Amino acid sequence: MSQTLDLPSSMLTTAPITPAYLPAWFAARQDAAWKRFQSIPMPKRGDETWRFSSIKQLDFSAFSKTPATGASALIEKSNGLEKPTAKFVFVNDELVHVESHLPENVVCLPLAEALVSHSDLVQDHFMKQETRLGSAKFAALHEASLTNGLFIHVPDHVEIEGTIEAHHWVAGEDVVIFPHTLIVTGKCAKVRVVDIFRSADDTQPGLAIAFNDLCAGQNSQLDYVAIQAFNEVTRVIQINETATSRDASATGFILNTGASWARNESLSRLEGPGSRSDMLSVSIPAHEQEYDQRTFQHHVSPGAYSDLLYKNSLYDNSRSIFSGLIFVDESAHHTDAYQTCRNLLMSDTCEANSMPGLEINADQVKCSHGSTSSQISDEEIFYLRARGIDPVNARQLIARGFSVDVVERLKNDEVESLILRFIDEKFSHIASV
Repeated sequence: MSQTLDLPSSMLTTAPITPAYLPAWFAARQDAAWKRFQSIPMPKRGDETWRFSSIKQLDFSAFSKTPATGASALIEKSNGLEKPTAKFVFVNDELVHVESHLPENVVCLPLAEALVSHSDLVQDHFMKQETRLGSAKFAALHEASLTNGLFIHVPDHVEIEGTIEAHHWVAGEDVVIFPHTLIVTGKCAKVRVVDIFRSADDTQPGLAIAFNDLCAGQNSQLDYVAIQAFNEVTRVIQINETATSRDASATGFILNTGASWARNESLSRLEGPGSRSDMLSVSIPAHEQEYDQRTFQHHVSPGAYSDLLYKNSLYDNSRSIFSGLIFVDESAHHTDAYQTCRNLLMSDTCEANSMPGLEINADQVKCSHGSTSSQISDEEIFYLRARGIDPVNARQLIARGFSVDVVERLKNDEVESLILRFIDEKFSHIASV
């Protein structure tokens, strides 16, 4: 018998109502998604895609949608890049602030507005891939419930200088948000986008079921960064789906510093010959935090390249799970694919579980995968102490350096500085407890 979430009437015991001004195709998609959500069974402990996961975290019965509150104060706190090319601020999925210096031929709009003004374009790219890493039920819940997000379309031969920045706040107790980011690049286009997820309050529980679509057109470059810095009583499911066309390059970076429990599912589909996908992540769980990371590098076309590098620095009683698969289709000859997960164990009570995987169905490929877990050596600590650095700071310096080489692969000083700011805030918080 199928199971459904026991959610309050204010949220999802009845199907969400799509506003009448939105296109008919979107209303049909939301209705179908709601039925799919109801029919898909809840994950079970024995499911391979939820191996090692804390299934109890999926009790979302306390959460409901709530209108935006405290928008003015949160706009002031939405401090990211010094000079973003465009800036959007959402509070409980409601757009409360926007500023833009983008060229007129670039479409960069709230998703609710883009669904009306660029309906066909959104329809062509909205949630096209199959969610196959375990959270199909929650992807359906997201699709049925989302009301807003960010839509970006960069036309052929347009390169955006600078970075587009979006802030997503959850405000209030037991509030759920469904942020969605859809980015489409045309032929020979270029764009960089940063999403920042935060809580308005340090003590109020929240829930985010987030989704982003990255669609890189032929010979284009698409860089996407997600900074997850919710408070430590918020739960997160974040689904990232990327598709790269011929000779396109897509980079996806995820930083996890907040949330009590975060589930990241990242699927990259290399659809064109010569395409490239870089999948990067830095996570710093502490206290009782748990980060659950699932990845899928799907090589569909020949001659494509993918490289995954995930690094976790674990403190206290925290846990991490990594499960990744490189999958090479029968026609994807000359594939070049790499997958690496490294865990730095900063305590004797933390736990890191890693399950890298590889399935090759083509010839003449270069693929490697692996995972390591280790503690800081006594020699490293001795070296720094001999230079006047106390043991606590010595350990933090080593952990920071462990993360920096992933951040530097973004090759953008401004974005790297922003990420390192959040990393340093997390290390400062750990040191102060």
